[in-house]
Amino acid sequence: MRILVVNVNTTESITEAIAAQARSVAAPGTEIVGLTPHFGADSIEGNFESYLAALAVMDRVLSYDQPYDAVIQAGYGEHGREGLQELLDVPVVDITEAGASLAMLLGHAYSVVTTLDRTVPLIEDRLKLAGLFERCASVRASGLAVLELEQDPQRAVDAIVSQAEQAVRDDKAEVICLGCGGMAGLDEQIRKRAGVPVVDGVTAAVMLAESLVRLGLSTSKVRTYAKPRPKTITGWPGTFRR
Repeated sequence: MRILVVNVNTTESITEAIAAQARSVAAPGTEIVGLTPHFGADSIEGNFESYLAALAVMDRVLSYDQPYDAVIQAGYGEHGREGLQELLDVPVVDITEAGASLAMLLGHAYSVVTTLDRTVPLIEDRLKLAGLFERCASVRASGLAVLELEQDPQRAVDAIVSQAEQAVRDDKAEVICLGCGGMAGLDEQIRKRAGVPVVDGVTAAVMLAESLVRLGLSTSKVRTYAKPRPKTITGWPGTFRR
């Protein structure tokens, strides 16, 4: 089985960290291929960058020329998953939805701890669209930019733990979701300090993607995610040409 794990930003070190985290839980025989978009922003922290990333991720997947069995979109709260589901015949799993889905199996309510406050509404909207917001106790910002997460990992853990503890104490969360692909690999440290289950969206997505492939299941092509109708597309900015 081969799973493509697509970073939404163009920072190669984040792609490598995400892929390494995915490989840490992948079953024997599962190959994880980390992909970085050919164009886009070096971090995604707003609507403009998120919409740009949606196009870049679709372009990167469509330009991959080897067989694969599933795709993971490794951006928390980002746009584009629906487009991939229309374009592809294999399962597509988004880390936002994967993390929240598993969190709801572990406790009555979960909270998300993310990066900057400006990303909170984006995550809330994605959870609402996915039907996962009802049991979300809160979405909290650590105050750190995406690229700061790898520049100072200990500071990142301290900031995330602080918000996680407040979510448990004040918002009555029972599970914490890490709300950024760049937080991959921090879950164990945060779990030990916060005292509650901590779900990393990347590893959750790998588990779900593998399960869907093994069950022979993929996106329904009736109505919502039917293949795009044939169109003339003018001025496609990426590397792939339809």
